Amino acid sequence: MRPLPEEAVPVIAGPPLFPMGSRTADGAGPERPPEDGTPEAPGEESRRLSRQQLFTMLAAASINFSSMICYSILGPFFPGEAIKKGANNTVVGLIFGCFALVNFLTSLILGNYLTVIGAKFMFVAGMFVSGCVTILFGMLDKVPSGPIFIGLCFLVRAMDAIGFAAAMTASFSILAKAFPSNIATVLGSLEIFTGLGLVLGPPLGGFLYQSFGYEIPFVTLGCLVLVLVPVNMCLLPKYDSIPSKESFWKLFLLPKVLFLCFTIFSLSACLGFLDPTMSLFILKKFKLPAGYVGLVFLGLALSYSLSSPLLGLLSDKIPRLRKWLLVSGGLITALCFFLLGPAPVLHIESQLWMFVLVLVLLGFSLGMSAIPVFPEILQCAYENGFEEGLSLLGLVSGLFNAMWSLGAFIGPTLGGFLNEKLGFEWASAIQGGWAVLSGLATGIFYIAEATRKSSSSSQLQNSPSDNEERTHLLGSET
Repeated sequence: MRPLPEEAVPVIAGPPLFPMGSRTADGAGPERPPEDGTPEAPGEESRRLSRQQLFTMLAAASINFSSMICYSILGPFFPGEAIKKGANNTVVGLIFGCFALVNFLTSLILGNYLTVIGAKFMFVAGMFVSGCVTILFGMLDKVPSGPIFIGLCFLVRAMDAIGFAAAMTASFSILAKAFPSNIATVLGSLEIFTGLGLVLGPPLGGFLYQSFGYEIPFVTLGCLVLVLVPVNMCLLPKYDSIPSKESFWKLFLLPKVLFLCFTIFSLSACLGFLDPTMSLFILKKFKLPAGYVGLVFLGLALSYSLSSPLLGLLSDKIPRLRKWLLVSGGLITALCFFLLGPAPVLHIESQLWMFVLVLVLLGFSLGMSAIPVFPEILQCAYENGFEEGLSLLGLVSGLFNAMWSLGAFIGPTLGGFLNEKLGFEWASAIQGGWAVLSGLATGIFYIAEATRKSSSSSQLQNSPSDNEERTHLLGSET
């Protein structure tokens, strides 16, 4: 949800949760100068931050943290409130999933037209919309139960998705423009705020809900986002860019990108499954109050955030390790979902300590697969003739967000249905099938790619001797 060139010195240590690669680090070609043509002294950007760069980082950190904390507060208490208002498990899953579906469609459009709309305007407008609709979501407990409540939930979540997609797509691209030579380190550092939002959202939402009721969590966080809007209007510089003729379809239809997109989809589907189902399972199985349900969510969020620096460092320093992280991460994720219930075929009684332990391992395995995806897509794009720049970053960011959002729609939707029909134990085991398929498919692709490259290398090594032999024969004939 991006490797540093070897010669660059990190500004801030720590690799990203959803990292992004650079062409130099992956060996796909020399690093290009910034689009505005201004030359930079070697290593100058690595040694210090300008005021403009610092303000850009602060703005991006604010959207990473605020968007994730607003997104994640729903988990501990909203499913229970929605059921009281007349929604069943399937409808709750659809309410969670519609955010991702609208995000999917919006990311594709906004990523393609980023240079036309303007990155700064898209960023600030997205934050404003997100803050307003977060407050509106807190007012939904006042509306009548039944179809009116359900319909307004869908409408408000859809508007929130549009704002979120706009702000996040613009954020990635602005950072790439501000830090052309060490974007990986900067994005990696800022993804810490994403993890912090995911960590604090569930327990904070559960605490505010239990202490003050349904409205206060949304009103508090919505106002926080709105306060940040004028701040970011002053902080963010305006960047100009050259529109590109490249399209999503050209990028998406590359074979390697197709497999990587399926990996993004499968991880997001597995993670999204937990949103409408896990809190209900914890409340029913372990009899915990809503405030403590948020603490259980910490097992997943903390391991995901804390393991990302090590995993990102490995991905940065040893690029060839990425393929192994992708494959093994997918398979371990599948195993975790099989044990989360646990699956009834195992005949193991679910216990709270074991449930939290599996969540910790799940957070680590999700990071193993999520971290290498972005640099792999960028490397593939560079190898196939895509030019570096803000336009390419808009395409890749939009594609990544779109695939993640598609999985985040399918996961809660299918998960809510399976949870209602089969129960959480079987539903989680079935949901892990996405991770099995992505891990095996990606592994088969990398094996085929290595075999093809090895064959091509052998042919290139044999060709000089063949030419020498041919020359020798021609010389002897004359």
